[in-house]
Amino acid sequence: MAALNLNMLTENASRLGMRLQETLSEHTRDLAIARGSGSAFLDNPEEKVKNIARQLDSNSDREKLEAMKRLIALISRGRNVSEFFAQVVKNVASHNLEIRKLVYIYLLRYAEQEPDLALLSINTFQKDLSDPNPLIRAMALRVLSGIKVPMIGSIVVLAIKKCAADISPYVRKAAALAIPKIYHLDSSHQPELIRIISTLLKDQSPLSLGSVAIAFEEVCPTRLDLLHQHYRRLCRTLIEMDEWGQVDLLSLLVRYARVMLPRPIPSGEPDAPVQVEVDSDLKLLLTSAEPLFQSYNPAVVLAVARAIYYLGPPSDLPKIVPPLLRLLHISPEVERVVLTNLVLISAALSSVLAKSYVQFLVRADDPRQVKKDKVQLLRAVINAENYASLLREFIGYADDADDELVADAIQAIGYTARVVPESTQQCLTALMSFIQSKHDVIVANAVLVLKSLVQIRMQQQQNAVTSGFLPSQTFSPLQIISRLARRIDEIRHPKARACVVWLVGQYASSTPTSTENGTTSTAPEGIAPWAPDVLRKMAKSFMQETSVVKLQVITLAAKLLVLCPSDRTIVLLNRYVFSLARYDLDYDVRDRGRTLSSLLSGVNANIYGESDGEHEDVGGVVLRREQVKVVLFDGKASPAEETGKDEDDHGRFGSLAAVTGRWTGSDNYLPDWLEEGISSTLRDSEADMPQAPAYTSQSSARSIASSSRASPVILTPSASGGISPSGSISRQESAKAAYMDLDKFYEDTEEAEESDESESEEDGEDDDGTASGSGEEAASSDGEEESEDEDDDVDGGSNENDRLVQDTAR
Repeated sequence: MAALNLNMLTENASRLGMRLQETLSEHTRDLAIARGSGSAFLDNPEEKVKNIARQLDSNSDREKLEAMKRLIALISRGRNVSEFFAQVVKNVASHNLEIRKLVYIYLLRYAEQEPDLALLSINTFQKDLSDPNPLIRAMALRVLSGIKVPMIGSIVVLAIKKCAADISPYVRKAAALAIPKIYHLDSSHQPELIRIISTLLKDQSPLSLGSVAIAFEEVCPTRLDLLHQHYRRLCRTLIEMDEWGQVDLLSLLVRYARVMLPRPIPSGEPDAPVQVEVDSDLKLLLTSAEPLFQSYNPAVVLAVARAIYYLGPPSDLPKIVPPLLRLLHISPEVERVVLTNLVLISAALSSVLAKSYVQFLVRADDPRQVKKDKVQLLRAVINAENYASLLREFIGYADDADDELVADAIQAIGYTARVVPESTQQCLTALMSFIQSKHDVIVANAVLVLKSLVQIRMQQQQNAVTSGFLPSQTFSPLQIISRLARRIDEIRHPKARACVVWLVGQYASSTPTSTENGTTSTAPEGIAPWAPDVLRKMAKSFMQETSVVKLQVITLAAKLLVLCPSDRTIVLLNRYVFSLARYDLDYDVRDRGRTLSSLLSGVNANIYGESDGEHEDVGGVVLRREQVKVVLFDGKASPAEETGKDEDDHGRFGSLAAVTGRWTGSDNYLPDWLEEGISSTLRDSEADMPQAPAYTSQSSARSIASSSRASPVILTPSASGGISPSGSISRQESAKAAYMDLDKFYEDTEEAEESDESESEEDGEDDDGTASGSGEEAASSDGEEESEDEDDDVDGGSNENDRLVQDTAR
């Protein structure tokens, strides 16, 4: 017997050991799969790929899961694995949640390529819409809406309608995201989809409202009337939503405000400070959005800044600057986008941005576009306090290897000279030093800036003389032209040479202040001394010049001939230049020479030096010298000053168009403001309506009065002299007031001490019909109870009675 027991124990021990070994091996295998899931499935040799079909048809969930993981890994590497579609569809109804998730991901990827096989699993998806797990319901709807087959559009719409009423907000969010898919697949379902969107707009969960905003923008962007009843609730829910939902909903609410709400109107007397009247609903949106400036998501911060910039009064605009400056240090990509948007608002907020100009200084490792935006911002914030520091920055940027940055920096120096008169001399010194540079880009841009400065300065002097004022002597434009004329050989850039030649010809008329160092000029009468010398040099190198320079040389020769037609040297130079232009290879040069020679026929009839027999009379009107001078010299307007745009840019700030430079389909183009807007009563909802007074029974009123002793008690006399019948309804005039019988109060002292118990007993007696209905019997019974209670606790009852009387007197 002992031997038999020993054998049984040995056998059981061996079985237990085998089971433990199998369990450990299974767990070890699972652990190896979990550890190797990140990299092992990415290495898929061909023999393992061939085994995927066999694993998908296996009865083991572990084999199927491993096969699906390998398929998803192959998809991530860009490999086409649509050949396994038939085997994958078979597992769409798997009880394993992990397998079903991977099957849904696979079907989303290849359902469009295999629509016929995907239709076989529609019944399974419809069943999954009723699964207890909300994750399965949402994924089933996602796959069902991802099958781009128009014939199942009605089925998908019914599924969306069912999920829109789901108890889970996650499923309702999936329903909202499925609406744009079915709309792009078949737009004939738009009326039904609009009704579903109207239902989803009533959702109280902030999880799904962002997706509803996306569906609204895709399906019915012009039906803003659907938002009337939900506008205020959406504004209050804004802070509770997810980050990207806040971005989408803010964009929708901004567009709604521009169309449906009145524009902020400045009000007040002319001498008083300007006050802006803001609509209450618009103020609700602004105050609800302002806390989102603290968000970690740069898109949310930019969306809030866009809302305040386009909807808020001018006094609120400085609020958007600190949050945007905080975004500059997040990443280079975010910095690029934020700087581009800051450039758009720099004109309106220059005084606020000037306090933080240090953050806009160019770094050596900045991308080209970032450098360009930073220079534009530095130009916008320059003023009398910081121009010295910024001018040194601009001069340093002129030595950069980037030609575009050099051009922007030199133009910024010229802009500084215009907006800050105290810096004019320093700017001119820097620009004149740039002319001596060996780099053509620096010289060309310096000459272009000097040309614009000279034009603006000459125009200002003419306006001052016309108005009877003495022009300021900050710098002499003619002196700058003289220095440029003497350096014409050192300037090699074609555009810069053309600018110098144009300046020489435009301002070549001699003035009393044009003589230098008190020396007498040897130039022809009426012409500056440096003008003929420039014409001589340019005529000598005429054949080697580019077309843009040749055009200006011909114009210079014509202007000097008009100023002094009797000078023989100028006549010979004109004859030489016009003869070369007559046979030039460029037709623009030939046309310019032919036009000016005809124009000068009244000044010099034989400008080409031909004999009388060879000279051809073209006929037409011959202009006198004064008329030709007006044609050549007058009407040359100075370059316009750069001013900020006052017109509405329709929402370019904060949109993709600010970065790309063009409007795209994803941008929210803001319409024009409405001056009055619509009536605010259309936005009234049940939550905004005042609550109606509550009606309660007498018993419930007594219980409320007994549970809240601190509230005032209202005593009303009874018409019958007794208690009110049970079940009668009395109206409360306040939330904490109750009706009581005044006659019964003086007769019933027990109710003052134990009001709750006595009231419940009286109500029970009234309901059962055991109590007497007459007032005299109730009074006698109350008198007997009163006599019994007086013997037990007279002092306590009298004190409580006195307190209630005092409360009643109040």
